[in-house]
Amino acid sequence: TVRPEGSKNQDLLLMDPAHSMLDAATAEQVRALIAKGALSPGVLATSDCRADYRAMSAAGVQFLQEPATRPYGIEAVLRDDSGNWFSFTQRTY
Repeated sequence: TVRPEGSKNQDLLLMDPAHSMLDAATAEQVRALIAKGALSPGVLATSDCRADYRAMSAAGVQFLQEPATRPYGIEAVLRDDSGNWFSFTQRTY
């Protein structure tokens, strides 16, 4: 479980999807869908996507897509160590 710096009310639970599956075969199917990007657990907001991307990349975070301008803002895509994909987004509107 992690919490954004300065927050006392927002926790994120990061876990391998296998922990909530009924059997190993289903867990593998879910892992495969997550690895393909078909399932995403959420969006992480940032006020400076490009600067945070550089800092997090230097710290070893695996990004699947570098920051890019989108209609809704600037977005990078990262993967956690359980294979989950997250949109890392800076709203620009």
